[in-house]
Amino acid sequence: MEYWVMAFDTSTVRITADILSLIAEIDEFKGAWRALGRIAPDRLSSLRRVATIESIGSSTRIEGARLSDREVEKLLSNLKIGSFVTRDEQEVAGYAEVMETVFSAYDVIPPTENHIRQLHRDLLIHSSKDERHRGEWKSLANHVEAFDERGQSLGIVFATASPFDTPRLISELVDWVRARESDKDLHPLLMVAVFIVVFLEIHPFQDGNGRLSRVLTTLLLLRAGYAYVPYSSLESVIEQNKEGYYLALRRTQGTIRSAQPDWNPWLEFFLRSLQLQKRRLEHKIERERIVLGDLPELSVAILELARERGRVTVMEATRITGASRNTVKDHIRVLTEQGHLSQHGAGRGTWYGLA
Repeated sequence: MEYWVMAFDTSTVRITADILSLIAEIDEFKGAWRALGRIAPDRLSSLRRVATIESIGSSTRIEGARLSDREVEKLLSNLKIGSFVTRDEQEVAGYAEVMETVFSAYDVIPPTENHIRQLHRDLLIHSSKDERHRGEWKSLANHVEAFDERGQSLGIVFATASPFDTPRLISELVDWVRARESDKDLHPLLMVAVFIVVFLEIHPFQDGNGRLSRVLTTLLLLRAGYAYVPYSSLESVIEQNKEGYYLALRRTQGTIRSAQPDWNPWLEFFLRSLQLQKRRLEHKIERERIVLGDLPELSVAILELARERGRVTVMEATRITGASRNTVKDHIRVLTEQGHLSQHGAGRGTWYGLA
């Protein structure tokens, strides 16, 4: 049976009122973000650190890993050690390194075949199990499976391209997205969405396609000017709606090979996920402006730790912020007296949560 030929028809995209509204809301925030230069560099760094931990944890858990965000953070603090025992740890380490590459060099990483293969190689660089096939197009069929919260397979979601067809299809997809970047004849959010759903339909690598698709999403969004993306985790939004994620993929991917592809199930899910991603970041910034505007930066950082983790200790705040223990204790004492934090436990077991 001949496989789907590229040159897919995006004219079948239905630009509904909902899609126009979603794009307008996301683009409005994209423009507003440029005016937020007043955000202190250390606050931006803190936002990105938290978002990166969430992204790495969520993206690897979507594929069956089991490390919590706290375990991810602990692992990331020891990345330089370079010894990762379990496959989960290997996947987290590779994802973290690739994310940093994308954040720091997205403008010089166009979505070429070579760059996609290189990102895949780096994504699996610590995984001994994947050593033979990392950075190489697949040689065996690899239909997509869904996993539950315990990492157990829920079964095949959809069939993917054959190994024989994969190099040609990826080449055509890359040509398509580079042409869209150059010609600007399709809104960049729609371009990214179509690229990702087709990439996952092809599933070009033996393993790691889901994780790489989310790395490529970040890459393409940054290249399209959505500079706020590193500061709010899209992966955590998707993890919290995994059922909707797989359902939207399946509904669109089941039609891609037909004469009338139905892009809208995936486009609407993708845009709503981007909407929630930006709203979470918007909420953090607004909360900081209204509630935390007069607090010292260290106090703000401690409150953010308590909010993101559910609790914070003096030891954790000292390690993460780099401030001295006595300074951290003073800030926590004032925050508690002002009613921002509440104390729990006593002695060495003392921890603080948002009041």
